[in-house]
Amino acid sequence: MHFTIKMMAACAALACAGAAFAQSGQTVKIAMIEGLSGPMGPVGTNQLKSWQYVAEHLNAAENPAGIKFEVVPMDSKSSPQEALNLLKSAVDQGIRYVAQGNGSNVGVPLSDAVGKSNERNPGKEVVYINYAAVDPALTNEKCNYWHFRFDADTSMKMAALTSFMKDQKNIHKVYLVNQNYSHGHQVSKYFKEGIERNRPDVKIVGDDFVALGQVKDFAPYVAKIKAAGADTLVTGSWGQDFTLLVKAMNDAGFNIPIYAYYPSVSGTPTALAQGKETDVYQIAYGHSNYSGRTRELADGFKAKYNDDLYTLSIYNAMMALSDAMAKAKSTDPVKVAAALQGLRFKGFNGEDAQMRATDHQLQMGMWISKWQKVDAKNTYNVENTGYTFAPVKYLEPFVASTPTSCQMKRPS
Repeated sequence: MHFTIKMMAACAALACAGAAFAQSGQTVKIAMIEGLSGPMGPVGTNQLKSWQYVAEHLNAAENPAGIKFEVVPMDSKSSPQEALNLLKSAVDQGIRYVAQGNGSNVGVPLSDAVGKSNERNPGKEVVYINYAAVDPALTNEKCNYWHFRFDADTSMKMAALTSFMKDQKNIHKVYLVNQNYSHGHQVSKYFKEGIERNRPDVKIVGDDFVALGQVKDFAPYVAKIKAAGADTLVTGSWGQDFTLLVKAMNDAGFNIPIYAYYPSVSGTPTALAQGKETDVYQIAYGHSNYSGRTRELADGFKAKYNDDLYTLSIYNAMMALSDAMAKAKSTDPVKVAAALQGLRFKGFNGEDAQMRATDHQLQMGMWISKWQKVDAKNTYNVENTGYTFAPVKYLEPFVASTPTSCQMKRPS
């Protein structure tokens, strides 16, 4: 009898252990639906390599579920309609996790399509990992249970940026240049609200929107900025649009401080370096000069690709996914989505991050960093230019956290 009881207990323990590690060793495919060609292709290509590199180099502590992640590239050409077609293709192939980030013009319809697909196809649910699409609508009026954002949204970044700009006494006349889609309009909107709150004396002398990825010559915009007497430029533009704007400023010999969301994105640092001592301030969840594990990954990425690992939200997303799968003891997206809600984990910066349950917006601290020459303290060489984004000021999560109007419809 005692032997039988011991055997039953041992079997029960093994069963529990098996359940605890049921997902270990599995391969989980993530469809990366992104613009990998066209004007913004270099950014998407960098981020594809980032996803694949991080997936290959997660250590045991970063991957408690013991999952092998396989990142499947799907080129949307930055087209919303193409992205929706690729989503259907991913579902048909049995892929249950999709990642996208470059462009809320793609992110908003993609999130809506994921929600509708999940309603129509119970048992084939998909989780949307958003690592860079920052339209606040995605976690407010258009929030979706299956969408999780690992970047700070536009309102969060601008709350942090204008809080910093409050103390920059050389700012008097600001010119805004942004891309003509939801993100660009949100940057303009939230800057106006934030600067009025923090520096009501500042005058906005221009507010231009440019067609996404279509403008080749920014000289006319630079001429307008100069004519307006601006002493500061604020922009949320990214990729080719920001790079060409910087080049046009260089060509005109026009040098004023720039406050920006994405100056570290592919190609732009090289253009900034050609402008020499331009004062550029970046608002982001990170900077270029981490030590420890983040620097180890960045150096390894540079050695392999001669490129920069700048989208650190990808690392956070991978860690959170594995952590949620370990907690759920499953790779089933229904169980993993439930585990992601409210999840706390250590981010790439070693600090606590939390996926807010009410709207699935990651809550995190923000950094102001400044473009400067590499020095003994800040040694990471961005795009091999001899320059780097050095940390200037850390802003606690509560500074950038903004309220949500999300009324989330949750699965029964």
